[in-house]
Amino acid sequence: MFDLNQIVRPNIARLKPYSSARSEFEGEAEIFLDANENAFGSPAGPGYNRYPDPLQRELKERIAAMRNVRPENIFIGNGSDEAIDLLFRIFCEPGRDECIICPPTYGMYRVSADINDVAVKEVPLRKDFSLDAEEVLRSLGQQTKIVFVCSPNNPTGNVMDREVIMRIAQNFSGIVVVDEAYAEFANVESLLSSIASHPNIVVLRTFSKAWGMAGLRVGMAFADDAIIELMNRVKPPYNVSGIAQRSVLEALRSDKRIDQWIEQAISERERLSEELSRLSVVERVFPSDANFLLVKTSDAAGIYKELIRTGIVVRDRSRVLLCEGCLRITVGTPEENDRLLGSLRAIGTGISTDEVLPILLGGI
Repeated sequence: MFDLNQIVRPNIARLKPYSSARSEFEGEAEIFLDANENAFGSPAGPGYNRYPDPLQRELKERIAAMRNVRPENIFIGNGSDEAIDLLFRIFCEPGRDECIICPPTYGMYRVSADINDVAVKEVPLRKDFSLDAEEVLRSLGQQTKIVFVCSPNNPTGNVMDREVIMRIAQNFSGIVVVDEAYAEFANVESLLSSIASHPNIVVLRTFSKAWGMAGLRVGMAFADDAIIELMNRVKPPYNVSGIAQRSVLEALRSDKRIDQWIEQAISERERLSEELSRLSVVERVFPSDANFLLVKTSDAAGIYKELIRTGIVVRDRSRVLLCEGCLRITVGTPEENDRLLGSLRAIGTGISTDEVLPILLGGI
């Protein structure tokens, strides 16, 4: 049985958060002399001399309406990486507790665990990249506080079975983090609908992928309001800048354009998958529900280096568990994808990339 009070670190449960000037005052005023800001303005533009809303209230109201949740169920951070780090700080005692990850998966789970001195127990995905719920449940120990599941998974691109994730959550007294950074590219139901009935599930989302705002660094966690309250208690007071909040709010008014981009990315993903599968240097293209493809090649390291010579950068995942010989390729624009395919054809036929580059740049 999940009991939040039993897994929160005692010092966090006692923590009195920093009280900022903007969090102490609620209401409207004409003159602000409470936060030691520059009263004369900012060279960056109007309003940037003032601290932003520390709880991002307007942005949360907009997101809540979009995702059919309450604002109290939303944490907004400096990318979803901040949410990952905060969950370790809140629930895991350094040097004592542990988490479970399911490789191959997103690398920041381990990095954040190492930073916070939290042991990492690995339960690898099956050979078909599916989640092994039984093995995860067998691996749970008294000190296991968090299980991380990435769906669609990075770097494999596949969606994890919803029922398998729910089985873990229902039989675990700790936190199950479901990272849905690539969910907009998958035609499956989000786990967001489960947070009302399962208070130990935390769903991560981001504006960095489908929404095209990686440079702003804005991520979200959706969870029971008691967990969100703890995250707001532990975070720095002004963790999301004013320009980031304003930019995201403006972008949310253009969601029809985002839908068009998502459709185009999915269409290009399918085209790229089909074209890649025909190339001599490609052994297998794995199915994907994300905006990237995991591609098994004849020589991942060599192809990676040759692509760099033509000005194309992909990710070499060949040293990652279950991804031997694989490159991870982000779906680009049609023109970028055509250039990638041209370079790979040249590599497969033994033509020097130095010879083929002028042709590719010429648009042929």
